[in-house]
Amino acid sequence: MFSATFRIRLAQPEDARVVGLLIRRVARRWILPDQSPEIGRALLSRLSAKALREKILEGQRFHLAYLGDMLVGVAAMRDDCHLTQFFVSTRYQGRGFARRLWLRTMQDAIRRANTSRFTLNATRCAVPVYLRLGFRAEGAERLSPNGLMTTPMTMTLPTQRRKRA
Repeated sequence: MFSATFRIRLAQPEDARVVGLLIRRVARRWILPDQSPEIGRALLSRLSAKALREKILEGQRFHLAYLGDMLVGVAAMRDDCHLTQFFVSTRYQGRGFARRLWLRTMQDAIRRANTSRFTLNATRCAVPVYLRLGFRAEGAERLSPNGLMTTPMTMTLPTQRRKRA
């Protein structure tokens, strides 16, 4: 049993190396088996420390989940509405870390931009995870612009009825 503290913080450019290590390790295990070798190599190159550092510098918000000092999850949001990266270390899957990481990432986008609709493109192995988080498939699995086979998914939050003063 872990007694380490779970915490989430925003990534800085200097976090790109460790973020890339976690994402590439999880991608090799869960995503690459469903993709062609060529597409797999291209995906891994887009997940290099250099590429991730550039995304952080361009303004994508990467939320990093730690258990003690160990990075266990990453969620990246573009434009406060499109989830571009969402990975939890295989060893820590099924323990509620993904839900906590998603809720923090979603709350950040709501606070920053009043976002009520979120989108993502899920790889085959991730579809069940996103369904459990409340996303819905918006079509059949298809080839993404990057060449990955993905399912477009959305989550639309219920409209809050405002009370009159």
